Amino acid sequence: MEKVLVSSCLAGNKVRYNASCLSIPDQDWDWLNSNVEMVVFCPEVSGGLPTPRAPAEIINGKGVDVVKGFAHVVGNDGVDVTEPFLLGAQKTLEICQQHGIKYAILAEGSPSCGSSKIYDGTFSGNKIEGFGVTTAVLTSEGIKVFSQHTVKMLKIALETDN
Repeated sequence: MEKVLVSSCLAGNKVRYNASCLSIPDQDWDWLNSNVEMVVFCPEVSGGLPTPRAPAEIINGKGVDVVKGFAHVVGNDGVDVTEPFLLGAQKTLEICQQHGIKYAILAEGSPSCGSSKIYDGTFSGNKIEGFGVTTAVLTSEGIKVFSQHTVKMLKIALETDN
């Protein structure tokens, strides 16, 4: 059975910045439980961030820019949390490598996990196209990242790739 990394918040764990969780639609969750082995992990908590914590956004860039040192992740309290985000991304990659994981389902919109959209760094609720820090790291290593909204695309990838 294929192993798939899943954001801890999508598995019902209250690890988001506001100590809440997100979810995967029930039919997709049921399919995942029946067809893959889920490895549940939170990049932000593994990087040392507490729960709850100030909401954070990538300032003047996207995840790849953070990885390259051109942008920072900053909380709305003004605290730079770039290092914990980078550490969490690296730990996530290590988990994927240890378990031979080639696919991940990460929380859309997150400055760590966003796979198509992230907040624009103004704390105004606006989203832009782009990857979060962890997604940037994983995709650079060939790991395919999906969101809680694109599990159907993961199903197709598993059928096509295997």
